[in-house]
Amino acid sequence: MSVCSIGQLPYSSSGMSHSEWVLDSGASHHMSPYSSSFTSVSPLPSIHVMTADGTLMPLASVGYVVTPHLSLPNVYLIPNLKLNLASAGQLCDSGDYLVIFSSSFCCVHDLQS
Repeated sequence: MSVCSIGQLPYSSSGMSHSEWVLDSGASHHMSPYSSSFTSVSPLPSIHVMTADGTLMPLASVGYVVTPHLSLPNVYLIPNLKLNLASAGQLCDSGDYLVIFSSSFCCVHDLQS
């Protein structure tokens, strides 16, 4: 799994900004604990997401998040999560972004701009 961060704004108590996203090649979906980041949400039936360490976390809803750098549909709202995760796979599957990983950096290119 590879990770890198996208964007930087004021930091939360977890050490990460509410608008900073970690690009995660191992995440199946975009995920955020911050309900205030969502422009729209839809409730879902009782679903849990398993984290990399095997912890099950309840999924509150799914929605849309717009950041200065990314427009993210189908983002899971998971209140117990500690930071925002942008799924590299979900970005690539959308057809809107090109994600490149190298040994020293990663890059997300918006193919629409």
